[in-house]
Amino acid sequence: MTASDIVKHRLINQQIAETKFKKPHEIVSWMGAVQAQDFAMAKWAIGLRLSGLNDADVEKAFNDGAILRTHMLRPTWHFVTPADIRWMLALTSPRVNVGNAHMYRKLELDNKIFKRSNDKLAKTLLGGKQLTRSTLKAALEKAKISSDGLRLGYLLMRAELDGIICSGPREGKQFTYALLEERVPSAITLDREEALAELTKRYFASRGPATLQDFAWWSGLTMKDARAGMSALSSHFVHEHDSIYDQEYLFVGTESRLEPKHQSTFLMPDYDEYGISYRNRSYAQFNPKNIIGEKRDGNPVYNHMLVVDGVIRGTWRRVIKNKTVFIEITSFITLNASKNHAVVKAVRKYIEFVGSKRNLKS
Repeated sequence: MTASDIVKHRLINQQIAETKFKKPHEIVSWMGAVQAQDFAMAKWAIGLRLSGLNDADVEKAFNDGAILRTHMLRPTWHFVTPADIRWMLALTSPRVNVGNAHMYRKLELDNKIFKRSNDKLAKTLLGGKQLTRSTLKAALEKAKISSDGLRLGYLLMRAELDGIICSGPREGKQFTYALLEERVPSAITLDREEALAELTKRYFASRGPATLQDFAWWSGLTMKDARAGMSALSSHFVHEHDSIYDQEYLFVGTESRLEPKHQSTFLMPDYDEYGISYRNRSYAQFNPKNIIGEKRDGNPVYNHMLVVDGVIRGTWRRVIKNKTVFIEITSFITLNASKNHAVVKAVRKYIEFVGSKRNLKS
């Protein structure tokens, strides 16, 4: 398996090249979870993988509760569907709590305080209320539960991890929280073995080719759990070694080919799953020689990267002047006419998604 093979399959499996889905919750379900600490970019990550939808459509899906935002997998927010939130929290929240243990101790938070906080949050939100962080902070302080500084964030995160609260609809530009029991009155329940098998299947189907180490990093699970999940995969998953690192990659075999009409050039959202899903991110990085063992400086998959033919080839920046959105492109390579046309098309898709007037600088 070559680098170009890996890029091709990932573009197809991540629903970037073309998509079989139409609605935001369908993409989130296919991906299992979508990293979402940067809310605007997370909405664009969904829009990138769909046709004809704009920012307002994804915002509506979020406000209506078709997709939710909560802490899971790792200590950061993810989009998840109501159908998946409970079993995914049950599977991954213990590991997030392990990762948070140092901060819990540093902030003098223990199980007794978490129970008091969870109980107060539940009582405050009861009855279908959707309240902002500041309102919930005031309620905690009134109950003599200190929530200054970082404590508030960790108290709310723990309540999310414990399945007490989740996202509510936005109040203007402010986020709200709601009771999970009221926001999602019923959902799929899976035992741990079933949940592990399901998460593993979703990951390798939507992100393959990927390694066992990639999955363990993305899911936050132990290597032991990752191996157990991999052992439950069906024979539809192919095992192949790459030609550069000689690592075993898993994916669903497909005869699909990247055609000129397919999307392989795009403005990558910050923290997008195309870059963030893998522990080894070399295949998405700018590396003009692709030499084995060449030193690479960091993993530039987070901040406004321009992807051309599936590989990071530059950066993009959104600038607003006189209510007009300008997209400034900085390319690491010389773009020929075909590639330049693809970049212009990518800019157009983003501008249409955010719903603004457009212009292009490069």
